[in-house]
Amino acid sequence: MDTRRIGQFEVSAIGLGCMSLSHAYGPPPSRETAQRVLLGAIDAGYTFFDTAAVYGLGHNERLVGETLKPFRDRIVLASKCGMTNGETRDLNGSPERLKQTCDESLARLGVDHIDLYYLHRWDRRVPIEDSVGALADLVAAGKIGAIGLSEVGAATLRRAQAVHPIAALQTEYSPWTRNPEIAVLDACRELGVAFVAFSPVARGFLAGGASDPSRFGPGDFRTGMPRFHGEALATNLRLLEAFTALAGDAGCTPAQLCLAWLLHKDPIIVPIPGTGNPDHMAENAAAASVRLSADILGRLEALVNRHTVAGPRYSPPMQASVDTEDWPA
Repeated sequence: MDTRRIGQFEVSAIGLGCMSLSHAYGPPPSRETAQRVLLGAIDAGYTFFDTAAVYGLGHNERLVGETLKPFRDRIVLASKCGMTNGETRDLNGSPERLKQTCDESLARLGVDHIDLYYLHRWDRRVPIEDSVGALADLVAAGKIGAIGLSEVGAATLRRAQAVHPIAALQTEYSPWTRNPEIAVLDACRELGVAFVAFSPVARGFLAGGASDPSRFGPGDFRTGMPRFHGEALATNLRLLEAFTALAGDAGCTPAQLCLAWLLHKDPIIVPIPGTGNPDHMAENAAAASVRLSADILGRLEALVNRHTVAGPRYSPPMQASVDTEDWPA
């Protein structure tokens, strides 16, 4: 697979988001299937793996660490802190808690350092300078290699960068979620920060795997997302039909069209699609070889954009937990 840069690291152009191997989109796959996804990803050329302390409350880090241990020297390992308090989900950006979480993550992963360590969410009760300062102490101690931020806006990124170099900023970006285009992508380009795009196939919607919310399993947090309900869903389903046809014209699958679009947007972007299906993992990896014509890119931009997609990406309570810019109503 082609590679891109995140700070001092060279990573596969497409990384693997590991969250869905433990929670969030209904019941997770069996351990055997999850391991097939992870080991198959190594064979497919992935070298960038993204986990977090909060994913399955430690389950995901243990799974990733145990499965990929034989390949530790071949991969760039990312994890996150700031959203867990041991056995509960709890936003806490205090320096003491972040350092404690790092030690816990190192133990679960079975490693002596984490290559890229993100602040998962900014806890506004704690100045971003204090949280990033704690992560800088972890860099100095050799426990992490580089610092990342997740779901923050351009102004917060600049404040953090003044404390310590930030290697990557991670937030949602796909044809149907364009919020990074407001300000944060420009800030990343200016500051030399890589942009890691999670949910790059629109929570599975633009891949055709999430068009019927009645089939979502227990615990699937898409049930609380406005785009999957009512009139918004009806509007978005019409977009999906046209998007699927466009992928056919491009000679790829809809998921590959999303990923190839992101790779064409800017070399600082590294998408990290997640899946619990080994076949989908391989399909996503193949998107790194998809080349899109100017005609296809233009038609995609006209078809799926902030004006044509219906519904906000988060419910109001979820939106309140992130620091990212939003389009005006």
